[in-house]
Amino acid sequence: MATYAAPVRDTCFVVNELLDIGRLGDLPGFAELTPELVATLATEAGRFTAEVIAPLNAPGDRAGCTRHADGTVTTPAGFREAYAAFREAGWGALSLPTAFGGQGLPQVLGFVVEEYLCSANQAFAMYPGLTNGAINALLASASPELQRIYLPKLVPGEWTATMNLTEPHCGTDLGLIRTRAVPQADGSHAITGTKIFISAGEHDLADNIVHLVLAKTPDAPAGSKGISLFVVPKFLPDGDGNPGARNAVSCGSLEHKMGIHGNATCVMNYDGATGWLVGEENRGLAAMFVMMNAARLGVGIQGLGQAEVAYQNGAAYARERRQGRALTGAADPGEAADLLVVQPDVRRMLMEAKAFTEGMRALALWVGLQVDLAEKAADEAARTAANDIVGLLTPVIKGYGTDKGFDTAVAMQQVWGGHGYIVENGMEQFVRDARIAMIYEGANGVQAMDLVGRKLAANGGRGIQAFFAMVDGECAGVTDELASIAGRVAKANGELKAATMWFMQNALAHPDNAGAGASAYLHMTGIVALGLMWLRMAKVAQAALAAGSGETAFYEAKLITARFFAERMTPQAGALRRQIEAGADSTMALPAEAFGVG
Repeated sequence: MATYAAPVRDTCFVVNELLDIGRLGDLPGFAELTPELVATLATEAGRFTAEVIAPLNAPGDRAGCTRHADGTVTTPAGFREAYAAFREAGWGALSLPTAFGGQGLPQVLGFVVEEYLCSANQAFAMYPGLTNGAINALLASASPELQRIYLPKLVPGEWTATMNLTEPHCGTDLGLIRTRAVPQADGSHAITGTKIFISAGEHDLADNIVHLVLAKTPDAPAGSKGISLFVVPKFLPDGDGNPGARNAVSCGSLEHKMGIHGNATCVMNYDGATGWLVGEENRGLAAMFVMMNAARLGVGIQGLGQAEVAYQNGAAYARERRQGRALTGAADPGEAADLLVVQPDVRRMLMEAKAFTEGMRALALWVGLQVDLAEKAADEAARTAANDIVGLLTPVIKGYGTDKGFDTAVAMQQVWGGHGYIVENGMEQFVRDARIAMIYEGANGVQAMDLVGRKLAANGGRGIQAFFAMVDGECAGVTDELASIAGRVAKANGELKAATMWFMQNALAHPDNAGAGASAYLHMTGIVALGLMWLRMAKVAQAALAAGSGETAFYEAKLITARFFAERMTPQAGALRRQIEAGADSTMALPAEAFGVG
């Protein structure tokens, strides 16, 4: 049976030592964040997720959710009680505004809890997961009246929220939606249509479910320019702000899925349901993107979370399972066989998993800090710089983070061999649950095109140029034992620069070149971003060892893993660049009818 323990020590290393969050005490929400408080928060969140949430993962996967004849849905046994404990402890409100009942701590700490939840039980984590994105969307676009009604319930987790975009005939191309919103005399709208793939669309965990729904008003322009956003609650709030009459929205069915069985993924039917406009009419997509961007960072953390728990169980098995002998001779002559961990190919998989999970944790938390700085930094230039990094790296965290998260889960299943294919051991669930993260909240191909087609050119390329300069600056002047790491990261950054220039020269006139190379470019950016994190972590570890830290093994492991990433993983950037520079000709050459049965 799979187990989970939160990586508290590594989290504290990233937050307290790498990010040095204590230096930001003059910013709102940071004043009380001593290393001791960070450690306490991480320890308690780790204990809660490991002891309360993780034990529900496998049983919830086996049981799934149940839809009843009246359209209501019950979650797996234990979920309701666990959510009540989660809400009571305030874990979901950690980084939310104090004005509506949140704790006002930095977003970076919210990311810590989110990772632990996703590792412990991704299906459970999805119930509160979209609520924070909905809160951000309402804060950014909703009227003061809507904020007054909904935020005091959503922030403490008394109510949860969903995001309703996809319809049976359209997913990525939202301009095709057919859901209609007809204005009513009282200022509300009557919402009619069907939405599919709605995570946590109906459940028994919260008193109310607030749906944010994309729809079109009768005279809306065609395409995406005619989309509006509406808040449509399951129960209409009464005069006291409590759930009142049932709204005309219901779960028509539950999707039958490959994984995340403990989460209710619903077909939602709106039959003249009462909704209220959020923001301006025909500007709903912009309002919803606030929620979508938050969700994409959250999904990237899901990739990290599944990789981490799979890695923990893969490493444990490799240290316990005896099969064969070491290539250099018997490592344990007194035993019938050696441990799997002595085999170089098993070590390769474990090292790749360790390098990805620890590097991705550093990247996700660093970007989480940039989210904070984009809002709270003392001067406008710093806020702009942070916002540029968040915009540039959001598709990378989502796309690269979930691609590699899935790859890591598969590799850790491979460490288990045939036993990894057996349900009772839990490894195959990590693979199934990790797979969805590459698809939802914008499939990873869409993330790649967002990066290449939008983010590179944003503000005249300001974000990517700042990123290049940041990496170059970190690599410059490193002449000690870290020079080989810095040199390899700098070389990967050079490959990324060259690929960027190739796009500038070859994609504007021939857009298919951008489309054919976008996924490779996204992975290149991910490699360079993790290389930047590993070089920074190596510098911190080196300094700690020089200062005589008592945790010699921890910091030495950081240095070895940084070297492994530089030597074994940054060279992939060169191969990816060559893929990009091959262009789109062979990709697009075959006629459509050539695909299929030969």
